[in-house]
Amino acid sequence: MKRLIPALMVLAGLAAPALAGPAQDAQIAAYLTAAKAADPGFAGFSAARGKAFFMADHTGGKPDTPSCTSCHTKNVTVAGQTRAGKAIDPMALSKTPDRFSDPAKVEKWFGRNCNSVLGRDCTPAEKGDVLSWLVSQ
Repeated sequence: MKRLIPALMVLAGLAAPALAGPAQDAQIAAYLTAAKAADPGFAGFSAARGKAFFMADHTGGKPDTPSCTSCHTKNVTVAGQTRAGKAIDPMALSKTPDRFSDPAKVEKWFGRNCNSVLGRDCTPAEKGDVLSWLVSQ
């Protein structure tokens, strides 16, 4: 199974993230299934789209968190900080190897943060794009 997920990602038009392990591969595969269910024409995740989404300012969410970088910084290899001053471990998988290994935590934080930044849930495609980028960092 460990070799199957990256192979499926390549067949789906994705580059298998170099740093991702089985847990991250499974999370990306789950988002791929959900993205294709939402849009049968979905062509695959893009780390470039994920980076652009993460770095961009968005509207609809809370005014003090217009971007993922509001708390996580533009450099995902360094610690971020919540609005309350609590440290956030680096988002880059190369710096926090167990990041994105617990699907329940990944969903919890996407849910909380997407609503804060966007004022809505992220789509499976948005989650997969961002995750594809972060596991390659």
